[in-house]
Amino acid sequence: MPEGLRLQALKILSRRDYSRAELRAKLAPKAESEEQLEQVLDTLQAEHLLSDQRYARQRVTARAGRYGNARLKQELKAQGVGDEDIAAAMVEGGDETERCRSVWRKKFGTAPASAEERAKQMRFLQYRGFSTEAIRRVLRGEEE
Repeated sequence: MPEGLRLQALKILSRRDYSRAELRAKLAPKAESEEQLEQVLDTLQAEHLLSDQRYARQRVTARAGRYGNARLKQELKAQGVGDEDIAAAMVEGGDETERCRSVWRKKFGTAPASAEERAKQMRFLQYRGFSTEAIRRVLRGEEE
């Protein structure tokens, strides 16, 4: 096994977790061949040093306080994380409506006074990836 490529991978992974696809992209220019790269990635996964599931859980935990489920899923999918790993990680985020309420309180804090203000608040929360149902509950003032 090419030790130079493995050392590069370990150096990268020592800073934070990466998805397999992210690490592949970072290491590809340094690899002599595709087979060599896949061999290093497979070994790292077998040694539990590289895990898409762990990466997804950490990413969801870190970002759930600011973003909704749709945005979190989209970000993970863009990083090459599989659907099963995404579904397992979304549990870590907690209740989407509560997260939405928290973000809304920080940004706005008061109920919209006009239709324009309501639309503005809804757009902000939708951009953050919260579901329409969670946004409606928050703007109606429903408590769980």
